[in-house]
Amino acid sequence: MTNCEKPRHELAGVLPVFQTPYYADESIDFETLEREIDWLFAQAVDGVVMAMVSEILRLATDERCALAVSVCRLARDRGVVVISVGAECSRLAEYFACHAADCGAHALMAIPPVATALDDEQAFQYFARIAASVEIPLIVQDASGYVGRPLSMSLYQRLLDEFGPRIYFKPEATPIGPRLTALREATAGAAKVFEGTGGMALVDSYRRGVVGTIPGADLAWAIVALWQALRRGDDARAYRISLPLSSLISLQTGLDAFLAIEKHLLVKQGVFKNTIVRGPVSFQLDDETRSEVDRLFELLMQSVANESCGDFSRQVTDQN
Repeated sequence: MTNCEKPRHELAGVLPVFQTPYYADESIDFETLEREIDWLFAQAVDGVVMAMVSEILRLATDERCALAVSVCRLARDRGVVVISVGAECSRLAEYFACHAADCGAHALMAIPPVATALDDEQAFQYFARIAASVEIPLIVQDASGYVGRPLSMSLYQRLLDEFGPRIYFKPEATPIGPRLTALREATAGAAKVFEGTGGMALVDSYRRGVVGTIPGADLAWAIVALWQALRRGDDARAYRISLPLSSLISLQTGLDAFLAIEKHLLVKQGVFKNTIVRGPVSFQLDDETRSEVDRLFELLMQSVANESCGDFSRQVTDQN
């Protein structure tokens, strides 16, 4: 098996979170969604994820379920599908979990409730109820970069002890690197962890033992190239890609900034028709920031050119 090949349903590698496209009336544009999913798999991603930057917290329950059904269908067995099922109460999270499993999702992901600061016992009961409701894996997401507070190492350990290899983790609390090492050491290397900074800390996180990364969709081709360089041990190439990539991601300082910049880049690459985000929003992409995003995007394309497993930058340029 080469660096460009892997088991189709292995929960590892590059699993981008897709953005949800809308029509002018803010209803979901499923036609554009299909184009986005096809575009992502054309970049050699290992699967797709429906999660925070899919705007799941801004969708009605029926919309959220319809989106999960659609993505499982559109993936057409080309890679893993992960559906985020976090909710404000355990009953609703369990409902979303069962629905995702019934749709054919290969794994779940869940953030804790946004409005409630849970202690370790309540957090354990919440995640345990989700995990116990299905037989597929669960990625426990510490989304404290967006909402809530960091999850404790003791909670990670307890969930791993209870559910074993079905539990994965996506820690996002800072400092990322030391917390990854602490989690690895606390679990004697048993914890399976995804990098959660959108790829910004992927080089360091890879060396600390992550099994993959869950970034945004807009730069999937660059993340794939970086991941493959790391797997080959090509540090020079990894750093050439990582530096403009990290600079670009650093401009995305919160959920609404991620949404604005990622949708701008999806329009730029011919994937989306517009940059509509359901409001209210806390971030607007001003002209100067947009110009800097565009400059860094061009630098990133240059750094990824001539990738041996597929010329992703050429594919992106062709879209412009």
